[in-house]
Amino acid sequence: MNAPDRFELFLLNEALGEKKITEKPFAGMSNTSDFIIMKEDHTIGNLLSEHFKQHLHVQMAAYKVAHPNVPEVLIRLQTDGTMTPKEVFVEVCKQLIAQLSTFSQNFTREFELRKMATEGDNEKSKEGGANGRP
Repeated sequence: MNAPDRFELFLLNEALGEKKITEKPFAGMSNTSDFIIMKEDHTIGNLLSEHFKQHLHVQMAAYKVAHPNVPEVLIRLQTDGTMTPKEVFVEVCKQLIAQLSTFSQNFTREFELRKMATEGDNEKSKEGGANGRP
């Protein structure tokens, strides 16, 4: 088959010196860079490009995946010049990490509360009938 081994789709080849993210300034437009993210797909491309579009200093953000068998995402990012594309990239990634951390904490708290409530309901049903009576 022509398909690559599955592990090649998500593990960086350190022997070849693969980097996760590389930046290439785009000569065709001012304040624009292309970021190539290796071993990723539409999930990260869409997430990042949509959050870039919400940033105050971003004029344009888009992504593309060249081919399903080539696990890399190209993100083109243009700013208004007050911040470089790389500064915006780093800032948005930090914001996303903070949001996901908050989400994880809230989810874990709610999950644990639900688990305690369910355990309490189970103990009540063991003590008595369905109405909580013996």
